[in-house]
Amino acid sequence: MTLIHLVVLALIQGITEFLPISSSAHLILTPTLLGEADQGPLIDVMAHAGTLLAVLVYFWRDIRDVVIGKFALLTGRITPGGRLALLVAASLPPVLIFGGALFAFDLIDALRSPMVIAISTLVFALPLWLADRYGRSVKSIETMSFKDAALIGLAQAIALIPGASRSGVTMTAGRALGLGRSESARFSMLMSIPVIVAFAIVSVIRLMAETEATTQLHDGLLVAALSFVSALGAIAVLMRLVDRIGFLPFVLYRVALGVGLLVWLAL
Repeated sequence: MTLIHLVVLALIQGITEFLPISSSAHLILTPTLLGEADQGPLIDVMAHAGTLLAVLVYFWRDIRDVVIGKFALLTGRITPGGRLALLVAASLPPVLIFGGALFAFDLIDALRSPMVIAISTLVFALPLWLADRYGRSVKSIETMSFKDAALIGLAQAIALIPGASRSGVTMTAGRALGLGRSESARFSMLMSIPVIVAFAIVSVIRLMAETEATTQLHDGLLVAALSFVSALGAIAVLMRLVDRIGFLPFVLYRVALGVGLLVWLAL
């Protein structure tokens, strides 16, 4: 892989992972648009590792509280951090079950097509706009219920379709359930941590059978580092601006991307 290809992939992954525009769609489309071969699972894993580190660093206080809260749970006490850990846990079953089914039936690669991306990018743009436009900001993570977390988790399972956007569907669900914009974004990112870890574990298992994987390690480390830096910047910008700008700019981008892909596929 060329250096330019690696840099572009890393920046795209870092910037798009936590924005409601689908990082997986951009990672799949990038090699096609650049006329390059698919980057392979190792590069994908390392790119996600960089973004995982970024969310851990940015939300280090929440992570600290969750870790302390887990130990408190063992003693029967529910602290705010422990409750957050339980909320994240309540959101996990749907995506783990659906993701496991896709992996078991070898359907993951079947969904990686530009047509699927174009359609899902457009289809899930409207709910994002509607939820943001008409959703009430009456809840925070501290006041949301476990039922809310489970429903957001159910939406997260849909994001396994490339183009739907994990951040997009979870923020849509959060806004529809009454979470404020920044709170929806915050919970979306926190609940991404175990999902990214699970993705990495599955991908590493698949990689163990690939003898050429070790030759890509240097490229993977570069991608991880650049993804971390770009993701950290994207998270900071989103959390500072989302209450002011809302999700409309991302909705418009999704519409433009989806329409552009359909035109490109028709040519």
